[in-house]
Amino acid sequence: MILGLDVGGTKLAAGLVRADGSLIAHEMRPTIANGTAEALWEDVEDLIDTVLRSTDHDYDAVGIGCGGPMVWPNGRVSPVNIPAWRDYPLKEQMRQRFAGDRPIAIHNDAVALALAEHRWGAGRGTENMLGMVVSTGVGGGLILNGRRIDGHSGNAGHVGHIVAEHDGPVCNCGGRGCVERIARGPSIVAHAVELGWSGEQTGRAVAEGARAGDDAAVRAFARAGRAVGIAIASIAAALDLELVVIGGGIAQSGEVFFAPLLEAFDEYAGMAFVRQCQIIPAQLGYLAGISGAAAVVLDERERGAI
Repeated sequence: MILGLDVGGTKLAAGLVRADGSLIAHEMRPTIANGTAEALWEDVEDLIDTVLRSTDHDYDAVGIGCGGPMVWPNGRVSPVNIPAWRDYPLKEQMRQRFAGDRPIAIHNDAVALALAEHRWGAGRGTENMLGMVVSTGVGGGLILNGRRIDGHSGNAGHVGHIVAEHDGPVCNCGGRGCVERIARGPSIVAHAVELGWSGEQTGRAVAEGARAGDDAAVRAFARAGRAVGIAIASIAAALDLELVVIGGGIAQSGEVFFAPLLEAFDEYAGMAFVRQCQIIPAQLGYLAGISGAAAVVLDERERGAI
């Protein structure tokens, strides 16, 4: 049994996960991203304590998926969309409070999603895939030749900061025209409002408006989907991918997001081997981040790292 923690810009989630990826207990709550570092950590503690009080099961390892970038594998995190944590020692805090002498592993939340989808979800049986999260932020995790790719600093897969509009808006990362700046949920909502959207200012509401044919909502999702499709065409050309699996709240919007995404991919994927790459929704649902945190532990065990 593994204690899994998923830290994202929108929600915190924790649970106990079996080795087959199934959850036996879990809790969720909103992320208070603009509070203090201490207050956010107290939320994490309370969340996990709530999970542990809800079951008699014990756990023998701790896994963490958190938005990046981070210093890896030390687990000092600076999530772009969580200003409260800058160089925050999340792994060490979790070790002291919940792991003790149990093994503990941490990785980017999108890497965790990619590992979970590769092990238990839409990516089973593939050797070369990208797992993407499109939500409050846009991230990715890479599986190449059947193995997780970490890169020089452990931050490989930050596909949200590939440029999709060379003269686009400034991103929170300091770059310009990043996929994340265009396709993340808050940016879709803001763009819809600029175009005349007058409904509730949430990604879910704008998605419902797009499905109902509201022009501003449709155009906002079209811009987001196009940016992601352009980025995937570039990534697939560089890495010769078989599959891209996309999860996260925005990806759950359905055709209003995927139709413009696939149209842009078809437009920009010129090479035949690039066009062979499939792009599909994730299978594991909104709790995939917790299973993903467990998958990080299992992957590290298989590598002999913990």
